[in-house]
Amino acid sequence: MATHQPPPPPASENSQEDELTQEDSDVISSLPTAEGWLSHYQGFWIPTEGMHGVLATQKHLQAHETDILLATAPKVGTTWFKAILFALVNRVCYPNPQQHPLLTDNPHVLFPSLETRMYYDKNKVPDLTFLTSPRLFATHLSYLLLPVSVKDSTCKIVYLCRNPKDTFVSLWHFQNKVGNLMGTRVPNSIEESFDNFCRGVSVYGPFWDHVLSYWKESLEKHEKVFFLKYEEMKEQPTIHLKRLAEFLGCSFSLEEEEKGRVNDILNLCSFNNLSNLEINKKGKSSMFGIENVSYFRRGQVGDWKNYLTAQMGEKCDRITEEKFHSVGLEF
Repeated sequence: MATHQPPPPPASENSQEDELTQEDSDVISSLPTAEGWLSHYQGFWIPTEGMHGVLATQKHLQAHETDILLATAPKVGTTWFKAILFALVNRVCYPNPQQHPLLTDNPHVLFPSLETRMYYDKNKVPDLTFLTSPRLFATHLSYLLLPVSVKDSTCKIVYLCRNPKDTFVSLWHFQNKVGNLMGTRVPNSIEESFDNFCRGVSVYGPFWDHVLSYWKESLEKHEKVFFLKYEEMKEQPTIHLKRLAEFLGCSFSLEEEEKGRVNDILNLCSFNNLSNLEINKKGKSSMFGIENVSYFRRGQVGDWKNYLTAQMGEKCDRITEEKFHSVGLEF
């Protein structure tokens, strides 16, 4: 399995786009809103500015059997895991970690998001037919909001989740840093943001419903959905990288393991290495003009203890227990 994900493809004109865009605008304008920048769509809070990308993704994406989709809630380690998946799938193309696209391109460029990059243009539909197989895409959408073609195909979905307390703290920092570029109201106090998060009013949330949508699918369709916790990957990266390779049909050979290819990928994609690359310290890769450095903060497990009170931590734990206990999911 070898591929190279190119930059976002050129968009092709579509004679029906003006009509479809008006239909989408009518849908978006009818949605309930919160915080001045979130729209409630099919049970989840989507950035209003990005709703057209969600609708276009649902409407136009035709999944291929060989596609690989990385699904995450925001700020659960998405940037880090995009790098890992890209390096894993492309290891035949780029066997030398000293000459690798990740050294010169941010992971978000190499592993583009469907709704916030590929389908973000309001007036055009991208031509994805020229992308080589397997195509690598990312999404923040709940499983319930994925295009029908994704659900009906045998494409692979990798879902990364994270302890909700660490997720919240990372999300709060990120939104207060770049929210003015994304149309959010900033700065928000941590208390106000935490209350909204616990009520489910958070970007692509409710967080717990987002996680549950993929957890349930992973139990029913384990050959299609690979469910992984951020904390597990941090604690035992070698084990889980090899599991992931097996799931994707590109297991490491004995020769590769003996040559240290597993460690090569983990070292290349370590938080310290990625965050210190020049492209990630100074470049910009987002359509919103967000600096790459904003995607790298600490990358640690348990950082929530430095920001949340004991009472806030207990409240979040109670919600997590209530939401996940009946389905056997623990954090």
